[in-house]
Parts: sequence; C-alpha cells; structure tokens
Amino acid sequence: MGEMDDIVREFIVESTEGLDQLDRDLVELEKDPSDGDRLARIFRVAHTIKGTSGVLGFGKMEAVAHVGENLLSQLRDRKLMLTQGITSALLGMVDALRTLLADIEQSGTERQRDYSMVIANLSAQLAGGNIAAAAPPTGASAPTAAVNREAQTGNSSGDGTASSIRVDVGLIDKVMTLVGELVLARNQILQFTASEQDASFTGAAQRLNLITTELQEAVMKTRMQPIGNVWNKLPRVVRDLAAGCGKHVRIEMEGSDTELDKTIIEAIKDPLTHIVRNAVDHGIESPEKRRAAGKPEEGVLRLRAYHEGGQVNIEITDDGGGISVEAVRERAKQRGLVSADQAARMSDRELMAMIFAPGFSTAEKVTNVSGRGVGMDVVKTNIERIGGSVDVQSAPGVGTALKIKIPLTLAIIPALVATSGGEQFAIPQVSLVELVRLDGEQGASAIESIQGAPVYRLRGNLLPLLYLDRELRLRGREKSGAVNIVVLQADDRQFGMVVDEINDTEEIVVKPLGKLLKGLPCFAGATIMGDGRVALILDVMGLAQRAQVVAESRAKVTAASAKTEDASKRSAWLLFRAGEEGCMAMPLADVARLEEFAAAKIEHSGAREVVQYRGDILPLVRVAEVLGKKSQRRDPVQVVVSSCNGRSFALVVDEIQDITEQEVRVQDANGDETRAAIIQERVTDLANVEGLLAAVERATAMVSA
Repeated sequence: MGEMDDIVREFIVESTEGLDQLDRDLVELEKDPSDGDRLARIFRVAHTIKGTSGVLGFGKMEAVAHVGENLLSQLRDRKLMLTQGITSALLGMVDALRTLLADIEQSGTERQRDYSMVIANLSAQLAGGNIAAAAPPTGASAPTAAVNREAQTGNSSGDGTASSIRVDVGLIDKVMTLVGELVLARNQILQFTASEQDASFTGAAQRLNLITTELQEAVMKTRMQPIGNVWNKLPRVVRDLAAGCGKHVRIEMEGSDTELDKTIIEAIKDPLTHIVRNAVDHGIESPEKRRAAGKPEEGVLRLRAYHEGGQVNIEITDDGGGISVEAVRERAKQRGLVSADQAARMSDRELMAMIFAPGFSTAEKVTNVSGRGVGMDVVKTNIERIGGSVDVQSAPGVGTALKIKIPLTLAIIPALVATSGGEQFAIPQVSLVELVRLDGEQGASAIESIQGAPVYRLRGNLLPLLYLDRELRLRGREKSGAVNIVVLQADDRQFGMVVDEINDTEEIVVKPLGKLLKGLPCFAGATIMGDGRVALILDVMGLAQRAQVVAESRAKVTAASAKTEDASKRSAWLLFRAGEEGCMAMPLADVARLEEFAAAKIEHSGAREVVQYRGDILPLVRVAEVLGKKSQRRDPVQVVVSSCNGRSFALVVDEIQDITEQEVRVQDANGDETRAAIIQERVTDLANVEGLLAAVERATAMVSA
C-alpha cells in the first residue's frame, strides 16, 4: 500500500467523522443559532475538508465544501442569520460530501455526478435567496438525486469506517492497565507452576503464558504511533522559520514509519521541535555565508529514525557551520562553568556536551528563536526523564549531529531482577551492559580502592563501583565470598553496581510511585513480582548521581579538582612510582587522564619518543630516566597525560598507585625537576611538570647536536 493510499484512507476516516459531527451540530445549531462555539466548530470542519480535498486533487469535494465554507463564514461573522433554508442547504452539502467520500472509498475517484444544484442552493442562501423550496423539475437531475442517501444504495461501506475505528485514548489506557494486571497474574502463576508436578496444570499455565504474551503485544501495538505524526508538523516549522531568517533550508526525513509508544511520542514532541528550530536559526548559515564557504545556498536538515537494540534512535543532522570547540571552551570559562585549567584539560566531547548546560549559548546575537541560553538543557532533561539520552557531535564548517536514544515504551519493560539487603529490585534492561561474577578469593582481591572509592579493573579499564545495600542503607547479609557486579550505562559512562544476588529477567509492569516517594532520585517506579511482593524499579542515572560514580551531568562539569596554587591548603595528588625505589606525586589538577599504551605503539620523531593519541602526536617523557633513577621498561606502558604551556605530553611511570587529598607542605627542593614533601606519612618527591619537560628538551637538544 503506497503512502498516498494511506493518506487518502486517513482522509476518508477523518472526513466521515467530521461529517457525522456536522449532522449533529447543524441540527443543534438550528435550535440555538446564538451558539458561537458550535458554529466555529462547524466552520473548522468544513474548512479542513475543503483544504484537504483540494490538496488530494478531489475537485468536486473542494468545490462543494468551498461554497459551504463561504456561507458558514458569513454566519460566523454575523452577516447572515441562520434560517431553516440555510440549515437545509448545509445539510444537503453534508450529504453530497458523504456521497463523494463513498465514491472515493469504492473507486479511488469522484464519480460523474452532478452537484450543480447543491452548489446553486448554497450560493442562493449566501445571496439571501432560497431555491431549495422549489420542487425539482420532473425527470431532471434534482438535488435530492445528488445528495440523498438513495445515492448510497448498493454501497456496502458507505460510512468510510468499515476497516478502521477510532477509540478514545482513555479506553486504550484502561485496557493497557488491565493487560498489565494480567501480566502480573501470569508471572505469579508461572512462579507457582515451577513447583507443581501436575502436567495438565502446567500445560494450562503455559497456554495462559502464550495467550497473555500475544495479547500484550497486540494491545501494545494499539498504543504505538509512527514518529511521522510528530515529524509531519516540522516541514511547516522549517519553512516559516527559514523564511523569517532569510535562509533556504530543505528538510529530509527518513524512517517516519518508526513506531513509538504514544506516551513517548508526546514527550519528545517539544524537544524535537526545539532542536529543529535551533538548527535552522543557529546552525545553518545564510545563503551569503554558504556561498562564501563553497556550499549550496540551500541548507539541508535531515531527520532519521530507526530501531536498534530495543530502543529508537533519532538523528537530527544539518550541514551548517557547526560548533567551534574553542568557542565552547571560551564561553564555558566566561560563564564560570569551568575553570581555565579544567577547560584546557577537557576533551572535545566533554566540551561539546557543555551546550546542554543551563544558560549556555554560543550564539553571537539573541534572536526570538535562540541565543538566550535556554532550551537545550530542557531538551536534555526531558529526554532523560523518559529514560533516554542525547549526544552531540559537530565539526566546524561541516555541520552538527544530535543523536537521541529513547525507549520504545514506558508501560511494560524487560528488566533484570536483583536482590540486595534482603529486598528485590528491578533494573531496566535498557541500562544493562553486562553481568560480572567474581568467585572466592578473586572476589575479595579484585576490587581495589582509589581515594577510598571502590573500583574494579574490567578488561584493563577502571570501573567505578557502588554497593546497592550501602547506598539505600539496607541491612547487609553475610558475605559469601562471591561478588555480583551489574555493569550499567548512565549517560555515556559505565559503572558497576554490587548486589547480593542476580535472580532473573522478566517483563515488568511499571507502576508510578505515590506522592510521598515520587521525588526520590533513586527510583523510577514500582512493580509487583511473581510472588506478589512489591519491588522498586531503580533509576540508573539517579542512583549513579547519588553515589557520585558519574558526574551529575557532562554539561555541569564543575571545579572538582583541588587548586594547587597555594600549597599550604588541602589539595588532591596522584601518587605513582617512577624507578625502583621511592614514591612520587603530582597535583591531580595537572592530570588530564591516565592511559596505557602497548610498547609496540611507541614511535620516534627525531630523537624523541612519541605515540599517536586521539589524532595528535604525543611526546613521551620517561620520568625515571629524566631523574636518573633505575627503571625497567614495561609493556604495556603506564602514562599520565598532562599539559604545560598549551602543549600536551605523556609522563611514563612505573606504576600508578593512589589518589589522595591532604595538606601538603614543601619541605625541600631537589632541583628543577622535583621537590620533597610528606604525603601519607612518607617522604615523597613532588614532580615539577614544567621542570621535567624542560629537562627532556635539553636532553633532546644535546642528542640532536
């Protein structure tokens, strides 16, 4: 079935409903001609039918509805008073339109019927006359022949709704609630069946399970709507906005038939509209700028939607001027969102996420659409509220892409059930990455501590951990030696949640929390388990923020590292070993990130060791060798990425040991490269990053000479 066929079918259904309403409203209006609201509703229906029929090329429908609309316009403006003759003429119009709809439904076209008398009657009423009272000429094509329901004889469909009906959303929601209760009852019966030996009972339970699953899927489909229902309004938004900005913008949409739950559709309507408006006003350049950049004058805005991994991905891309990372960096510093040191150390992705910070904008001027620094933070908040995420990528001169991930539905979701502190919790599978179980001695020794925070080294990467029973202040159970880690995704960060037991996965019915619990950030709702007990559904992002295992938001990066300008105050330090003996430290504020490189990736540029890192060439500084200490070259190589005077480099160390925060007083100076202090009750050399780099420069210059 083609797209046009779908549009015509929708037109038939909607117009038939509209005509049914016109029948009722015209009769009631005749009883009370002063009812302005009813008259306005009648006019809107006639106007809609006229406009849509014209767009679809149904000329006869458009002509009949047009004259009727003119008559209704005069009534609405109080230039004519409703009379019985006018009411009859308008009802005749309704019958004519109904006949035309029946023809279109049967054959796809308007049949050769004469509607001139219907149009003449409406025109006469418009002019103040009334030809409807006259009897039609004998044998002539009388108005009744054209408009009466004798015209629909033999039409089996007639009403335009034989293949579809419209149901009130409230009724669908009620059916959905009942299905949810049925799912819960099914889960309870299945749990009871596991301990039963009766084959007949087991077979009946399995049959109930199958029917419930199919019923659930069918009811879910009634709630699903194509995202095109939201997108259909965007071309008009783009057209009007582009015209107002003096720009030429073409919108392209792919995947408009991708379906989402009605609740999700409603939730993303405003965020999508704001993103599109922002792209047209703030992203795509003026025709003059595009010509100067060698681009076509017409900008392109693309919307793409598709299903992936139980979620819906929505991509909004434009071929505009893009977002300058340096402009974001400077604006973030100006707004006081980050310090100058932090801004210098932030990655491009972290900086790009700053556009979602409240009050942030890179617009050069304020317009009635963008530039005030409101909107993108609300977009992110609204999307995260329904369990989604939003990411942005941009390249100056090329364009910007926003990628939104949202769940298919919020009503019935697959979840992992876990136990902690004697209580069951449901974890939405959309946030689940993997499960890790550490047995015996491995479980006791594999979890490390950095600055008092537990971490687990998962495939070489440090995974921050939280203990669910501790976060929720539950009574702990006796430790069995085994550690169960649920690896979760929050925003773009992963963390591990330690639970007592991992039970099973099942579909759960999401129940909203009551008023007293609604504000708790750790819980997204509740559900009833198979044993009849209530289990809380964990809000993964809220739990991660509460435990501080991820930043509250990438867009709200604040001054978390301690300042090191005043060495007499408490400050944060990275402890490491460089050489076979002794401990070293450097200010954590000077650390951009910790990395490991395979020795095979180390290359040479002249006399200097370098490594390719994020598209750049990163010089290596072997700390132990610079300080004249004995050291063994290891594989992989542990490095501390830092920067000095705008240059990035990597300090090669033997072992990264810990992070600590304490008051540090410099006790002695050991040259340009290090100073001495007491940290964690040990004499520790403090690395002077600038001095180390200068020493390497001197050594490299001597070798080159």
